[in-house]
Amino acid sequence: MPVPSCGCPTSLPGDGEECVERANSPTRIAVRDSKAPARATLVLPAEAFAPFLEALKSSPRRP
Repeated sequence: MPVPSCGCPTSLPGDGEECVERANSPTRIAVRDSKAPARATLVLPAEAFAPFLEALKSSPRRP
């Protein structure tokens, strides 16, 4: 995974405890848990990232 350009976590809407790091390339975007960076990385085609975020925002939150 490319190193995040700013090195700063990007928070998704929520209570501040669900943070991910995002790394951009011209053709894909990679995200990983900022608290467990050695674990799995999710890599999406760049054009799929915005629909992916919208789906997350519209999904009910789990307790």
